[in-house]
Amino acid sequence: MNMPMNKSAELQSSASFQLERLSGWRKMKDRLTNFFITAGGMGVLAAILLIFFYLFYEIVPLFQSASIKEESSYQLPVADHNDILHLSMEEQADVALLLNGSGELSFFRAKNGDLIEQHQLAVDGEISAFQLNSEQNPLIALGSSEGAVTLTKPIYKTSYPNDQRLITPDLIFPYGNDSLQLSDSSLDAVAVRDSEEQLLLLAYSDGHLVGRQYEKVEDFLTDELALEEQALNLPVISIIPKWIKIGPDLRWVYLIAENGQYHVIDLFSSSILESGKLTDGSKVNDVRFLLGGISLMVAANNGEISQWFMVRESGKTPRLEKIRHFEGSTEGIEKLIVEHRRKGFLTIDSSQQLDVFYSTSGRHLLSENISDNRVNALAISPRANAVLSVDEQGLFRFFHLENEHPEVSWSVLWNKVWYESYTEPNYTWQSSASNNDFEAKFSFTPLAFGTLKAAFYAMLLAAPLALCGAIYTAYFMTPAVRKKVKPLIELMEALPTVILGFLAGLWLAPFFERNLSGVFSLFLLFPFGILAFGYAWNCLPSSIRLKVPDGWHAVLLVPVVILLSWGCISANSTIELLFFDGDMRSWLTHDLGISFDQRNAMVVGVAMGFAVIPTIFSIAEDALFSVPKSLSYGSLALGATTWQTLVGVVLPTASPGIFSALMIGMGRAVGETMIVLMATGNTPIMDANIFEGMRTLAANIAVEIGETEVDSSHYRVLFLAAFVLFLFTFVVNTAAEIVRQRLRKKYGSL
Repeated sequence: MNMPMNKSAELQSSASFQLERLSGWRKMKDRLTNFFITAGGMGVLAAILLIFFYLFYEIVPLFQSASIKEESSYQLPVADHNDILHLSMEEQADVALLLNGSGELSFFRAKNGDLIEQHQLAVDGEISAFQLNSEQNPLIALGSSEGAVTLTKPIYKTSYPNDQRLITPDLIFPYGNDSLQLSDSSLDAVAVRDSEEQLLLLAYSDGHLVGRQYEKVEDFLTDELALEEQALNLPVISIIPKWIKIGPDLRWVYLIAENGQYHVIDLFSSSILESGKLTDGSKVNDVRFLLGGISLMVAANNGEISQWFMVRESGKTPRLEKIRHFEGSTEGIEKLIVEHRRKGFLTIDSSQQLDVFYSTSGRHLLSENISDNRVNALAISPRANAVLSVDEQGLFRFFHLENEHPEVSWSVLWNKVWYESYTEPNYTWQSSASNNDFEAKFSFTPLAFGTLKAAFYAMLLAAPLALCGAIYTAYFMTPAVRKKVKPLIELMEALPTVILGFLAGLWLAPFFERNLSGVFSLFLLFPFGILAFGYAWNCLPSSIRLKVPDGWHAVLLVPVVILLSWGCISANSTIELLFFDGDMRSWLTHDLGISFDQRNAMVVGVAMGFAVIPTIFSIAEDALFSVPKSLSYGSLALGATTWQTLVGVVLPTASPGIFSALMIGMGRAVGETMIVLMATGNTPIMDANIFEGMRTLAANIAVEIGETEVDSSHYRVLFLAAFVLFLFTFVVNTAAEIVRQRLRKKYGSL
């Protein structure tokens, strides 16, 4: 008796040991699982935070203000510091040029004042007027008291002796050493505009506007350039201009008087196009062209700086329009200089305060007092990273200027901006162009609009089809059919979007264009065709209908869908002849005034909807199928119909999952890149027209990130676009989670 009892105890002890060992192993696996799941979740959160902070790190410099720091100061032995006509620096801010009223031109080192060489310009009589062609082509025009104009131009040659950069300045006379005679009297104001084909000189002398226009002729044997004078008719003017400005197209001439009065002369018609006032009684202290010669910057003695350019509306006479104004100082602006390669400018007021502005963004970037004495001249380097000033005591100061990204502001990104040569303020994205005078346009509004437009049309197609398909598959379809249909639809999600974009751009878009009437007929007739087939099926005898097992009726719709599609596309030509004079596209364009682009929002909606449907279907179907059968059976047992049970019990219970499916599908549509990139015209326009294309934020990043200069404003703006997408996704997901939790709380008690 003792032996069996001992054996039983041993067996129990062994079993207990095995259970403890298994329990310990299970606990260890649970701990490992918890650790790896927690570590994975924390890793995902850390990766998202790293992305957030990296994007933030890239975009913060966009909104930093400018800064300036004095690096050196010195005296320069020149004849006169109080009659300076021109001060400038070359590309590297190494060599500076100073021209004074006596015709003495000096080249010196900008940082330390070491004199390189001096020239005494030969001018007939005394210098009575000065003008620069432009900062990019610094042809100097000196008007004399004898009515002649002397043209000269500084050049800078770069060499590398002993691997050290050496910049050697020189002075050339591109149109000969002789002066060009414009008048017999003193020239009170002078202007020059040098283009590839022509040279235009204008001056104000003895109460009249005088000038010469020359055609450039190159000898094909000697390559020498000769000037052939052409007839130039100038109108009689009624103001005394202090500034004469010639537009780069050699058409518009702006005459500005010191009291703010102006004339705009059209050289093509040799007439005064417009007259008016640039200020409200204030004295004009300086007038400059911005980069490109389109905008006039006018500085007044009340501290206001205004921007003007010619606005040309269709069917109307061009007019000089005030676009925007800047207020950086309450003191009078004494000097205004413009940047060489951007639309920025600097001013000095009577209190010697330096202000830095950028025209397009409207930003006031810096205010700093740079001298205790009156500043007589100011220059900025072509790279806009150095400033040189000279005061009335002859003290030169060299400053380092930090102003990397003035083009960007919140108003540029999201508000309407009046860009040069535009007829009105507009939302525009145009980050680059073929010329150096380009005004960058960084409006996110058309990109955000395009993103929402693409997502809207994709969801308009995908949401009803995916949800209805999920409802039928989860609630009405037999398990045997469901096992085939659900994996097949989910398999669609594995199809690369680049393939969908390729097919949409090269096949679907031309197909829609050729069969536009048939496609719209299909959209209109498809629901009615399905309903008609359902009604006809119900009218059949029961003996026929009962031969089809429950849950298999959807299979009968496959040939119906194929026949409807084939019939509508086949009838395309007939429909167009009957209703649209043989061409629906022409009818839309000419009769309704609706523009049509082959790669448009309709193509994107279909292609991207095809990509989004599997995501919405899979999540929504799982949510519907997971509703406890006891709830459905209880509802049916209480007398509710199948449809009432679906609407009153199943859908509310599954609503959190359905809502999540829609939000995830929308997130997929918002972030989609390749389909939008390949299936639309990729033009950043704001047009809700379904037949027009768009450009989304994601597609814009994909298109331009490979072509932009690293750390440039354009580069950082693209990172800002990614940051906007990131925030949009975060906000939408947060809102979706809040709504989902409320739905779960509301219907969780069912």
